[in-house]
Amino acid sequence: MGVTLARNLMEVMGDEEAVFKESISKLETIPRISKRLITEIRNSEVLRKAEKELEFVTKNNIHLLFFTDKNYPQRLNNCIDAPILMYAKGNVEFNRNKVINIIGTRNATKYGLDFCRDFVKDISQRFPDIQIISGLAYGIDICAHRAALKNGLSTVAVLGHGLDRIYPYVHRQTAIELTNNGALLTEFPSETNPDGHNFVRRNRIVAGMSDATIVMESGSKGGSLITADIANSYFREVFALPGRINDKMSYGCNQLISGNKALLLQSTESFISHMGWEVEEKKKIPKQIELFNDLSTEEEKVCSSLKEKSPKQVNNLAIELNVPLSELLMTLLELEMKNLVTALPGGMYKLI
Repeated sequence: MGVTLARNLMEVMGDEEAVFKESISKLETIPRISKRLITEIRNSEVLRKAEKELEFVTKNNIHLLFFTDKNYPQRLNNCIDAPILMYAKGNVEFNRNKVINIIGTRNATKYGLDFCRDFVKDISQRFPDIQIISGLAYGIDICAHRAALKNGLSTVAVLGHGLDRIYPYVHRQTAIELTNNGALLTEFPSETNPDGHNFVRRNRIVAGMSDATIVMESGSKGGSLITADIANSYFREVFALPGRINDKMSYGCNQLISGNKALLLQSTESFISHMGWEVEEKKKIPKQIELFNDLSTEEEKVCSSLKEKSPKQVNNLAIELNVPLSELLMTLLELEMKNLVTALPGGMYKLI
């Protein structure tokens, strides 16, 4: 079943165990769940397969990340199509203060690879706790992972298959190395093949886990452009490295920029500036929120959070307040209209 239906199932039933133990009549009250699907859920083969998967997980020291767990990537949990369950091998620290993904073509040029290495090196010196996410593929992906490892950064590889294999196999050593300061992550159980449509599905995880998506190089088509579109739909920042108009591997990036789907990536400094990550030396004294008695409960919560620490990234604010991103954006808009909050680049907000 799809993730939306699965979340509805959990909301109605209360917990996982109830799905298999409560009466069938209660399952039948859930919208869009047919009698046929209920029969499949209650099929004993389901639990047999679960037992087999649990044996694999236990034997290989794999972490299970259910969407209700605190270790689940909370940025991703704000996305309507986030996976219910994910499997991770390595360090399951996915909720760092700053997380970005670096993606691009498998047929990367020297221009793209050199910029990728320099960018990761520069940003590691400014933010040594930042986490780099990519997909372990040829080209830009593997370059980003290796650059992160070289500069002591945490890096996460989101896979389009189960953790019983590594694809492509030639990147196996890098995959092993990154589990010491990062993780392999997938929504697919063991024995899932690296089929093309799985990599399209994994792109939403790459986009949803990150504050920003950075496309280093891309042709006219490819997974990187799909990821960029998904990131935009999640209200995340998207950046693209420009190139010469005749370079095939810069065509996709140039199109993203010209179509206002990505910001121009010129340097690490420009990226940090756009994200609003500079340390403000002079902080203005915020307005006294207590003077305003016409705030709603939701607006008061947002103001209180921003009063403790400002500015804050909108996705982090949604996680902290445990509210859907769409609702939070409406509340922030109301506060902007009341001249209490101002929006900054990179999805940052602060009190005026």
